[in-house]
Amino acid sequence: MSSGVAARRDAKKLVRSPSGLRMVPEHRAFGSPFGLEEPPWVPDKECPRCMQCGAKFDFLTRKHHCRRCGKCFCDRCCGQKVALRRMCFVDPVRQCAACALVSHKEAEFYDKQLKVLLSGATFLVTFGNAEKAETMVCRLSSNQRYLFLDGDRHHEVEIARVCSVHTLTEGFPPGDRHTHTYTSLLGSPPASAGGSARAAGMCLQYTVPGEACVTQLKLTAGEDSSASRRQAVAWLAAMHKAAKLLYESRDQ
Repeated sequence: MSSGVAARRDAKKLVRSPSGLRMVPEHRAFGSPFGLEEPPWVPDKECPRCMQCGAKFDFLTRKHHCRRCGKCFCDRCCGQKVALRRMCFVDPVRQCAACALVSHKEAEFYDKQLKVLLSGATFLVTFGNAEKAETMVCRLSSNQRYLFLDGDRHHEVEIARVCSVHTLTEGFPPGDRHTHTYTSLLGSPPASAGGSARAAGMCLQYTVPGEACVTQLKLTAGEDSSASRRQAVAWLAAMHKAAKLLYESRDQ
C-alpha cells in the first residue's frame, strides 16, 4: 500500500451535527465498519411525554433527545453524558439510561481490545485449503477497516466483508478438542464446564470483490507458553469482541 493511499484512508475532519462535534473520516467510504450512524431524532411534536417515564413536557420539564437512539426523554431519564466512540463524538454526549449502559460496555473495546488488535500478534495462518501454514503477524489497520497479515508476503482482509467467524477452543479433556461456532457473533466466549477453555485459533470466512465464492483463512496460536502465545490468545479474545460489534452494526 502506498503512503498516499494510506493517508487518504486515515484522513479525518471535524464536523458539527445537532448532537455535537464529531471527528469523522475525510471520505465516507473509509469509515470504521464498527461505527454507527447518527439516528434521526423523534420530532418534538410527536413526543408530548417522556418516552421512558411518561412525564408530560412543559416549561419546567424539558425534553431531550438521546444521541444514540434519537428518542425523546425528560432530563431525569436522559441526564447522563457518556462517550460515544462508535459515532465519533469528540466529547461525551447525552444518552438515555439504556443507551448509556451499552456505551459504557463498548468503552472497554475502544480502551482495551482495540489497542490489542492494532498491536497485532503472531499466528500460523492457513489460506483456504492450503496444506502448509505460514507464520504471519496479524493486526487491525489504524482505520479499523482491514486485517493486515504480514510474513513472507502481505495479505489484506476487509473487515466489512467478513461473513462468519468460528473460534477454536482448547482446555477440554484430552482428545476432546472443540470448535465453538458463533453464528450471530453475539454469544459469550466459550468455556468448558470447569471454566478453563480458551481460544486457540479462529477461522474467518469472507468475500473478495469480484469473486462469487467465499474465501477462508485460519489463524492458529503457537503451541508454546511464551509471551507470543499469550499475546495471540489476547488478540483472539479481542477479535471476538470486535466481531460482536461488527454484527451489531449491521443489525442497527
